[in-house]
Amino acid sequence: MLLGTPTAESSRLYALTVTEGDPAWAGALAGTRLGLPVLHVTEDEVRAQVAPDVYQQHVGLMEFAPEVDEIRRTVRDVREKYAGADPGDR
Repeated sequence: MLLGTPTAESSRLYALTVTEGDPAWAGALAGTRLGLPVLHVTEDEVRAQVAPDVYQQHVGLMEFAPEVDEIRRTVRDVREKYAGADPGDR
């Protein structure tokens, strides 16, 4: 799942939702563990796969957002915590 969320808090919410299910237990994915791998569009792994001019045009300004390092860290933390885990095992 590729996220383009603007804050660390929203990034964590969406990352948890597509891996572990809705953490607020309020939506359709409450308790539904999808186990999807999740990345944020500003992470190096994503940037390396996009033509530089296209990336700059569509994502470039986001890299100047005050929370971009925290966003990357948050998504990476969720991804690493749930990486490779079978959704049925949790």
